[in-house]
Amino acid sequence: MHHLAKWLLVIGMFCAALPVTASEVAVLLEIDGAIGPATSDFIERGIDKAEASGATLLVLRIDTPGGLSTAMRDIVQAILGSSIPVVGYVAPSGARAASAGTYILYASHIAAMAPGTNVGAATPVQIGGKGGLPSPGPPGPGEDQGKKDVPDNTGDAMKKKIVNDAAAYLRSLAQLRGRNEDWAEKAVRDGASLSAEEALAAGVIDMLARDMDDLLSRLNGYKITFKGDERVLNTENITLTRIEPGWRTRLLSVIADPNIAYILILIGIYGLIFEFYNPGFVLPGVVGAISLLLALFALQVLPVNYAGLGLLILGVIFMVSEAFVPSFGVLGIGGLVAFVIGSIILIDTDMPGYGISLPLIIAFSVISGAFFLGVIGMAIKARGRPVVSGQGELIDATGIVLQDFAEEGRIQIHGESWLAKANVPLKRGQSVQVTGIDGLTLNVKPKEED
Repeated sequence: MHHLAKWLLVIGMFCAALPVTASEVAVLLEIDGAIGPATSDFIERGIDKAEASGATLLVLRIDTPGGLSTAMRDIVQAILGSSIPVVGYVAPSGARAASAGTYILYASHIAAMAPGTNVGAATPVQIGGKGGLPSPGPPGPGEDQGKKDVPDNTGDAMKKKIVNDAAAYLRSLAQLRGRNEDWAEKAVRDGASLSAEEALAAGVIDMLARDMDDLLSRLNGYKITFKGDERVLNTENITLTRIEPGWRTRLLSVIADPNIAYILILIGIYGLIFEFYNPGFVLPGVVGAISLLLALFALQVLPVNYAGLGLLILGVIFMVSEAFVPSFGVLGIGGLVAFVIGSIILIDTDMPGYGISLPLIIAFSVISGAFFLGVIGMAIKARGRPVVSGQGELIDATGIVLQDFAEEGRIQIHGESWLAKANVPLKRGQSVQVTGIDGLTLNVKPKEED
């Protein structure tokens, strides 16, 4: 029995000394839709979480028509600074890595695509005075894949600078990852696009994968150069963990929507104006201030035309002023015109997902127009009504003589005693009609019987 215990102890120590293979973990992040501030914040935080959790691989699934340059560059910088390899994967079938997505795919340590996807159309457009911004998505099926959105030989010096900057940026990413540099420049200058199979043949991507399981299978044993060292990926028993957008990302996504930002601006302006004209209500001022601050945050990260913003604010002020300084429609009509023009040009981009909805502009314009038309209508009606208060209301009013008098005496009118003058003698109880007012004395005459 003693010997059996010794042998069991030896076997246990031997088993404890054997190496234990820890389960590998991969983190999945998804870019789905137009790329904006909320997207870049989500990806940056996701990479930080992946690093903190000890993940050995990060998969970035991409399906985007493009987005804002600032957000795209933030994502690229986060990928380049990542301490774990990042796999850019355009999926599922039918997805695309257009415009800004092309830059992100090129920046990834490994680039993969699912069959039936496409990449390219990275020609930048100038938005809000900022260069290097990716254009909308690639041409659809049957369209000219080589269509030039912004020709390189254009006479516009600013456009040339934007295109040259974007071409150099994408080419540098291609050089960093050892991918097709010439096609990268063509994607920028000519707006070229490639299918997944063509991209693999051209050396734009590293592999094709039908789905996520196929991708992880193909990555097993794949060799990459990571931060100057050669590394072999082990994905045989890897666990894939998906990180969902948190409340912060969802809040940023809502606030940075141009339509929401537009509504917040109007709520903020109207709320503050109402509070200024009616001090003490508090609620309109609080709601207006909060809405305006949120709107200013959104405008900070959106391509805003500040001339449009100025016209929008001026239009609202003019329309509200019509209620307090009646101008027979001049302020109201001018304000409505400024409001509509400012709303249309407020967001300086034609990129899908980053324009203000025309029906929304029409709706707010109609509401604002109805407001000032109502004010004008009330002002016109008020001018046509008889005076019902003040001394002016006494003209043509009927009074009763309180005492006999020949030239000056007292009459009762509206329950009040007034000093009155007449050109003819009047008797007590006689009805008189007011013909004029001289200071605090009423000019009267005998009332003619009907």
